[in-house]
Amino acid sequence: MNEKPRIAMIGGSGLYGMEDLEVLESHELETPFGPPSSPILIGNLAGRSVAFLARHGLGHIYSPTEVNYRANIYALKTLGVTRIVSISACGSLREDYAPGEIVIPDQLYDRTANRPRSFFEDGLVAHISVAEPFCDDLSNYLQQSTEAAGGTVHRGGSYITIEGPRFSTRAESNTYRAWGMSIIGMTTSPEAFLAREAEMCYSVMAHITDYDVWHQSEEPVTAGMVFEIVKENTSLAQQAIRHLLETLPQESSCECHDALKVALSTHPESISVEARERLAPLVERYLG
Repeated sequence: MNEKPRIAMIGGSGLYGMEDLEVLESHELETPFGPPSSPILIGNLAGRSVAFLARHGLGHIYSPTEVNYRANIYALKTLGVTRIVSISACGSLREDYAPGEIVIPDQLYDRTANRPRSFFEDGLVAHISVAEPFCDDLSNYLQQSTEAAGGTVHRGGSYITIEGPRFSTRAESNTYRAWGMSIIGMTTSPEAFLAREAEMCYSVMAHITDYDVWHQSEEPVTAGMVFEIVKENTSLAQQAIRHLLETLPQESSCECHDALKVALSTHPESISVEARERLAPLVERYLG
């Protein structure tokens, strides 16, 4: 491979089906946290090297809770990725965010309960800052590219991640609305937080598939409803990705890339050799 992929797309395997995508390599990696959800494909698109990862595995075999988020982010980091675009389905908790439209959120609320949330454990502690959980710079380019592809885009809003795999009850949905949440999904946490720990830019292209279950004049969300909208929007996502690769600068001076600078808490002399080796791709430049 002549050029490391600096940008990666995490989403469904349908994203790979672009006529002008030249797939060059497929990596089946092992990480200290286990294997990623799927082989990572690396190819050329719009003159750029890009990596693709199927979040739920090939054939959609992992539930949102079963996705190995840590292995996914770690593997992309080891391949040289510095920016991640997540393509995900979501439900709308607002009347003005309609099915078929796109949201690029700026806030995240973690309502999950059964997922490992951090790389930092077992002898190496870090307290990462995530007041702004999404990369503003990457989100700006993603918004422009989605609009250029013809999508109706809403910039901003709070994304609440629930555990799943079930959908919400009506009482839960109305509670999230009362809290001021804008959209609801099952995968952005802990993915966004792990990307920040790995000092990678992260942004979400959230495809609205339904009004969850709160909307009295709309049918409650079903899996069939979600997959139908996602299928319809695959072409939009592909066009937006192509435009993003054509316009996104090669390098970024974003603060995301220095997120661990003041986050590491364990005294260097107290960090075990095993912990140093396990997290070397993340902390090597700080610990030497």
